[in-house]
Amino acid sequence: MAIWIIAQLTLREAARRKILWAALILGLAFLTLYGVGVHLIQREIVQNGAPETIVREMYNFLAMAGLYVVNFLVVMMTVLTSVDTLAGEIASGTMQAIATKPLRRFEVVVGKWLGFAAMLALYVALMGGGVAALTFALTGYAVPRLAVGLGLMLLEGVTLLSVSILGGTMFSTLANGVLAFGLYGLAFIGGWIEQIGSLLQSEAAVNIGIISSLLMPSEALWKRAAFEMQSPLVRDLGGMTPFSATSVPNERMILYAVLYIAVMLALALRQFSRRDL
Repeated sequence: MAIWIIAQLTLREAARRKILWAALILGLAFLTLYGVGVHLIQREIVQNGAPETIVREMYNFLAMAGLYVVNFLVVMMTVLTSVDTLAGEIASGTMQAIATKPLRRFEVVVGKWLGFAAMLALYVALMGGGVAALTFALTGYAVPRLAVGLGLMLLEGVTLLSVSILGGTMFSTLANGVLAFGLYGLAFIGGWIEQIGSLLQSEAAVNIGIISSLLMPSEALWKRAAFEMQSPLVRDLGGMTPFSATSVPNERMILYAVLYIAVMLALALRQFSRRDL
C-alpha cells in the first residue's frame, strides 16, 4: 500500500515540475509540426502520382522519422525528471522526513520507480501513438507492429530510469545526470560502430557495439523497436539509417534488458538501505 502512495506522490511531484510541462508542451509542438509536414508531403506525393509501393515506403520513412524523435524525447524526459528524485531529496534533507518508520526504505525506491515508469508509459503512448495516429489520419498508412515497437521504447526509458534511480542513491544530482547521459551516449555511439562494422564485416567493430550494448542496452532496444515498426521491404533489405539496422538485436537482448533493469533496481535498493541520510 505504501508503495502505491509513494508512486502517486511521485506522479504529483513530477506534474508540479516545470520540466515535465515543458516536455509535454514541446512534445505537442512537435506533433503539430509533424502533422503539418506530413500533410504537405502527402499532398505533393498525391499530385506527383508516385507508384503505390514507393508511396508506402515514403510514409513509413516519415513515421519512423517521427518515432525516432519521440524516442529521443523519451530519453531526455526520463533522465531530466528522475535524476533529482533521490539525490536532490537526500541533499536537501527532505528524505529524512520521507524515509521514516513505518515507511521502509525499499518502499520509497520502488514507489518512486513505479511512479516514473507510469509517467513514461503515458508519455510514450501520447507521443508515439500521436505520431502513428497523425500518419494514419493524413495518409492512411498504419505503422506495423506499433504496440511492440512502443513497448520496446518504453523498456528503453525504464532502463535509463533504473540507472538514474541507482545513481541517485550514490551520487549528487549533477553526477547522476552525467552518469545517465554518459551511458546513453556510450550505447549510442557503440550502436553505430556495430552497424558500420556489420556493413564492413569488421568483427572487432561489431564486438565493440555488443560490449556497449551490454553496458547499456538502450540503443539496442531502439534498434529492435525500429526493426519491428519499419516496413517489410526495408526490414528485408536492411540499411544504414537510424530506422533500420544491418545488425538487428535479437530477443535475447530484450531479455537481457529486463534482467539489467532488475539488477539496477536491486542495487539501488541495496545502496539506499545502507545510505546515511
